[in-house]
Amino acid sequence: MKTLYSTAMRVALSLFPLAKGWKGKAGLLVNAQLNFEETLSKLSAWRDSCEHVIWFHCASLGEFEQGRPVLEEYKKLHSDYKVLLTFFSPSGYEVRKNYAGADFICYVPWDVPGRARAFVKAARAEKVVIVKYEFWPNLIHEIKASGAELIGISVILRENQAFFKPWGGYLRDVLFAFDQLFVQNQKTVDLLEKIGYRDYTLAGDTRFDRVIATAKVGEEIKGLSTFLEGKKVLVAGSVWPEDMEVLIPFMRNHPEMKFIVAPHDIKSDQIQKWRSMTGGILYSQFDPQSKEQVLYIDNVGILSKLYKYGQYAWVGGAYRTGLHNTLEPVVFGVPVFFGNKKYKKFQEALDLLELGVAYAIAENLEEVFLQLDPLAIKTKAQTYVRANAGATEKILRYLEPLP
Repeated sequence: MKTLYSTAMRVALSLFPLAKGWKGKAGLLVNAQLNFEETLSKLSAWRDSCEHVIWFHCASLGEFEQGRPVLEEYKKLHSDYKVLLTFFSPSGYEVRKNYAGADFICYVPWDVPGRARAFVKAARAEKVVIVKYEFWPNLIHEIKASGAELIGISVILRENQAFFKPWGGYLRDVLFAFDQLFVQNQKTVDLLEKIGYRDYTLAGDTRFDRVIATAKVGEEIKGLSTFLEGKKVLVAGSVWPEDMEVLIPFMRNHPEMKFIVAPHDIKSDQIQKWRSMTGGILYSQFDPQSKEQVLYIDNVGILSKLYKYGQYAWVGGAYRTGLHNTLEPVVFGVPVFFGNKKYKKFQEALDLLELGVAYAIAENLEEVFLQLDPLAIKTKAQTYVRANAGATEKILRYLEPLP
């Protein structure tokens, strides 16, 4: 299995030069891997100037937000440690490549043994924190061989994953390489127990701590309150075309409301297509005095700041690739809507549906909207968030015992 996996990864890497001219996120990923030697050289030079290094690895932007509370709190406690932050996906790296909380930010190497070994040797990290389930076998093997302490945080596993299949021994070894896994839910605990892994802590999801911290800051977006005119507002975050097929009829039925729409992909021509159906202005051309009903967000990085302005939220992705972050709006105590297809692997979505805070919509939002009890939802939502906070502190106590 190990040989087969590594061979497949080598073959894929050998094809990257043929894809050099690709555009979009795939092109960014290919170019990053083609520039590995340059990245390695820069990493080595940077590491030589550091006394201690802790390395955080995230697949993409969502995992970064999960790891961020731990990263930032650890750095506050340990100014002698420098932070290496790596991403696999351009969706994470391109948005956070200038993040001030880390000292060196780059792509993780393609998971072939030679590259993994060279990268780990150059990084020389004393501690490595991997977020959620970004488990690259060769990379994990090299980290373990280096003697670094290896920790997984906000880990969530499912029964249909290869770790738990009869033929999954090679991948189970990846889990056993970890010194400690901080897991999100009891189901993950049960799965780990089933394969005999005991070095875990049921800590919960660090995203709860992150959204609470974001809500406390309460950063204002200049002029937005003026634009909204005190009207009821629905904020639609990370939406795909399938989400808008449900939302556009709802917008037309509610001229008394305002809508803030943040697309998953801001570079497509979809925004202009939607504007032709709904009207609206772009955030890049924002005028607080505008009387338009819809504000389309055509930049990245501000969605979590937008949800505070809404009385309702729609979270995109569940009709397509998978539901995006529902905790960002829930922390403000608002009802949350999303598509009724790909949400079941997200524990918080299941919890919120059971509580009556979230609603999975087949195609008609209007029917659910008319039956809402916003006050009851607010109480249940905020109680849920508070009850699930605290994972960051549990992880920090392990990384370095606190007084």
